Amino acid sequence: MNAMEDYQPTKERTIQQLFDLSGRVALVTGGSGHLGSAICRALAEAGASVIVTSRDATRAKSFAQTLPQVGEARHHGIALDHMQTDSLDTSFQQGVALAGRVDVLVNNGHEALSADWTTVTAEEFSRHLANATGYFALSKLVRDLAVQQEIPASIVLIGSMYGIVGSYPDVYEGVSVASPVAYQTLKGGVIQMARHLAVYWAKDNVRVNCLSPGPFPGPKAPAELIERLKTKSPSGRMGTPAELKGAIAFLASDASSYVTGQNLIVDGGWTAW
Repeated sequence: MNAMEDYQPTKERTIQQLFDLSGRVALVTGGSGHLGSAICRALAEAGASVIVTSRDATRAKSFAQTLPQVGEARHHGIALDHMQTDSLDTSFQQGVALAGRVDVLVNNGHEALSADWTTVTAEEFSRHLANATGYFALSKLVRDLAVQQEIPASIVLIGSMYGIVGSYPDVYEGVSVASPVAYQTLKGGVIQMARHLAVYWAKDNVRVNCLSPGPFPGPKAPAELIERLKTKSPSGRMGTPAELKGAIAFLASDASSYVTGQNLIVDGGWTAW
């Protein structure tokens, strides 16, 4: 039987139905941060109940209270540190106890590193790559829960355009080390992790994709760095966190039901040069 014969058409759903996350639960690591806050708002606006995580439980709970509630959605905040793998299962189970399930995981939390290739130590380099270890451990917890509960799941890893292309040394020289070698190594690995897990977990009805932002500098980024970055972008400007909302809603929802193992790049055309 060929692929066309395998396909069983169902009643076509509308765009509104495909993007609707009502009744689903999304867990977002680093959910109160620069990009994480916009990601959480997007999922909440689409109807999901959101579990906001942070290393600081109070911060997570406070931010969760600011999210819009659609229908019967309820939001929660918990302490979770993806770099502390020994405590991940306990934190994750706390979230499940509050919400009952996890249909969507966004691995957005990130422990940064300020050392570039000229100063980074082996220990700092290895520590930075441990971000990926945490992403995998948490992803596996979501996959195992989905199999246990017999529900589909969507996992989104946050990558970066710097997992695909190298940075311009002249952009950062003298103003910032915001693009260290360990970061680029990490993000390249995260993109490949999404591909690898996608092919192993597709049979479990668990999709794994990567969302790679381009230049989305935080509010503390040096003004000179931002001006230099603008010259490298076809769009001539930086991205705003809200410009990730559509992409995350797509990857989390049934609008992307046949999309897995992919890397969606939102970079203003940076990698198209």
